[in-house]
Amino acid sequence: MKAVIVEDERLARQELRRLLADHGDVEILAEARNASEAREIVERLEPELIFLDIEMPGMSGIELLAEMADPPETIFTTAYSQYALRAIELNAVDYLMKPISPQRLCEALDRVRMRMQQKAADLPVQVSAMSARKAPGVIEEPLRQFFVRDGEQCWLVAPREIRLLRSEGNYTRVCFGVHQPLVLRPLLRIEERLDPGIFFRVNRSELINLQWVQSIAPEGDGLCITLRGGPEVAVSRRQTRLLKERLEL
Repeated sequence: MKAVIVEDERLARQELRRLLADHGDVEILAEARNASEAREIVERLEPELIFLDIEMPGMSGIELLAEMADPPETIFTTAYSQYALRAIELNAVDYLMKPISPQRLCEALDRVRMRMQQKAADLPVQVSAMSARKAPGVIEEPLRQFFVRDGEQCWLVAPREIRLLRSEGNYTRVCFGVHQPLVLRPLLRIEERLDPGIFFRVNRSELINLQWVQSIAPEGDGLCITLRGGPEVAVSRRQTRLLKERLEL
C-alpha cells in the first residue's frame, strides 16, 4: 500500500513511521505538515492510503477529506474524539486516538486491506449493475460503519466485521475481532440500521451476522449456532422456524 502521512508535529510523524516499519506492505511515499501540502502530494503521487491528523494549522483534516472528490482510503490519527461522527460520514477507514497502539494500527491496516480487496472483487458487479433496476425492499443506504468507543479506545466498525450484538438493557454489547465494547444504544435502534439480509435476530436479546456462522446443531426445540471466533448462541423456537425458512434447511 502506498501511503502518505499528514501530520503537523514532527515527533508524531516519526512515531507513526516507526510503527509502520513493522508492516512491510506499507510504503510511505511522502509526508505533509498541513492540508495544503497534503492536497498537492495526494494529487501528484496518488497514494492508496493517507494517515490524516485533524487539528492542523489552517484547514483541518476533516475539511481536507470533505473537499476531496476521490480521496484515498483514510485513517484519522488524532487526540480528539469529538470528530468521530463526522469521520464516519466521510467514510474513513478508522479513527486512531493518540498515542496510537501497535494493535489498533494493525487492526486499521487490516481494514484497509479488506476494503481494497472488496473493491477489486466488487468492480465487475458494479459495472454489470449500472443498468439494473433496484429490487423492492433493498436498503438504499445501509449502515456502512459506526463509531464505537470503550474508554480511551475508538473504532469505526463496518457491519461485516461484527459477528454478534447482544442487548444488555439500554446498552448493546458489540462483538468484533477480539473486542466486545458496550455501547450506549439499544439493540433495536442498531438493528433498524443493519441489513436484514445479513443480520438475524436469533432470540430476544441477540442478533447475529449470518456470514459468521460456523455450524448449526439442534438443541431441544431450537438450534444452537456456533459463530467463528465464538460464542455459541441459542436460537429460540420461534426464530428457529424463521431461520430454517431463511436458510432453506
